[in-house]
Amino acid sequence: MTGAGVCPPSGYAPGMKTLYGSTLHDPEETGELDATPRPALALLWARDEPGRSGDLLLPTEEEVTIGRAAGGWVRQRPGEQAPADPLNSQRISRRTLMVSRAGDRLSIKALGPAPMRINGRQMGQATLEPGDLVEIERRLLLLCVTRTPALPGDARDYPHRFGEPDESGFVGESEAAWRARVRARFVGRRNAHALILGESGTGKELTARAIHRHSKRSRAGLISRNAATLPEGLVDAELFGNIRNYPNPGTPERPGLIGQADGGTLFLDEIGEMPEALQAHLLRVLDSGEYQRLGDARPRRADMRLIAATNRSPESLKHDLAARLRLRIELPGLNERPEDIPMLARHLLLGLARDDRELESLFFEGGEPRLSMALIRALVTHNYTTHVRELEGLLWRAIDYSESGELKPPREMRAPREVEAGELSAARVRAALAEADGVKSRAAELLGLRDRYQLRRLMKKLGVE
Repeated sequence: MTGAGVCPPSGYAPGMKTLYGSTLHDPEETGELDATPRPALALLWARDEPGRSGDLLLPTEEEVTIGRAAGGWVRQRPGEQAPADPLNSQRISRRTLMVSRAGDRLSIKALGPAPMRINGRQMGQATLEPGDLVEIERRLLLLCVTRTPALPGDARDYPHRFGEPDESGFVGESEAAWRARVRARFVGRRNAHALILGESGTGKELTARAIHRHSKRSRAGLISRNAATLPEGLVDAELFGNIRNYPNPGTPERPGLIGQADGGTLFLDEIGEMPEALQAHLLRVLDSGEYQRLGDARPRRADMRLIAATNRSPESLKHDLAARLRLRIELPGLNERPEDIPMLARHLLLGLARDDRELESLFFEGGEPRLSMALIRALVTHNYTTHVRELEGLLWRAIDYSESGELKPPREMRAPREVEAGELSAARVRAALAEADGVKSRAAELLGLRDRYQLRRLMKKLGVE
């Protein structure tokens, strides 16, 4: 089932191997809806197609060719598998790689003249496991992932373009991203209080906005506050407000966060940072909607839904507060969805360039940021702790390090790599030097070496002048 207006791209032909091993179709109609995880290859970077990432190849047991004008790539979304354009680069051979599924792994073999590296090591053929990086030198970067053929949900509920932010600003086409997106829609359509779990930088506020947008309260406001900033001595005033002239003459009336959220949603981020004694102040209003403004003799009622978020475990909350947050949604970190990192980097750089035209002139071409394969490799293999915030910081360091042209990884992100015996020939070293116009530091980068000093040692060993 294709989305509205989706047409097969050039190069698509009947019988093309797709995610289901045959032509594009609706799995629900053919009874092939399958939740069995399978190994797949995700496209991370293509040299001559800078804005392209996230396309997927999930081979059958039959061999599938990857190369220029070779089909089989799809853009997977819930309920549909839209065929993607073949790779379009004269640098890529018509037959570059041969891939087939071998149980829960992928078998891959290099066919073209360009060397293939698996996790940085040159190989002619290999068996891939999830997390393995496949590199066709200076041309193509792929990641072995696990993917179920049928994602949850219905793509018609999510009108954003592939790889672009959805209506709530969330970016990602991985299975983990889609499960979080669909879960947010499910939670949004319920009316119970909810708890969002996730490490810092995983998008808890974006998810709260998505939950509110999918709810029946979406026409009313979403009131947001970081719970850690609620002063201990003023928590009742902040939450419940006060009547006029209380506690001092001339004090204006304040509705408080609860009153402001009446009819809508209150989002309290980092609720785990509130002491348990302060968490207890919420229990009554969560049960019945009843609360009192300071100085008011009569109780009030608020039709309010609470969405809370924390980067701690649910057990760290006061137990009776946690019990009232009946719906839960756990957000994946970037380490759980590495195939989304290139499109997230692109999105962040586009945002930076909108505010800084000089960055656009230095590092963009044709409206797309120019990210080197080395930078994408470094970003995808990085171990994240603050996730999207950390990714943005790494991109700023890459901007600082790169003068213009392609964005490169700063030195601290480059893993040292020794050349194995026989891996680099004299002919390849000479070709890299020619391409780099004799600049040894650039030639070393093209060859995947640590620095120009390592290149010099290799040149001496191989007798290259």
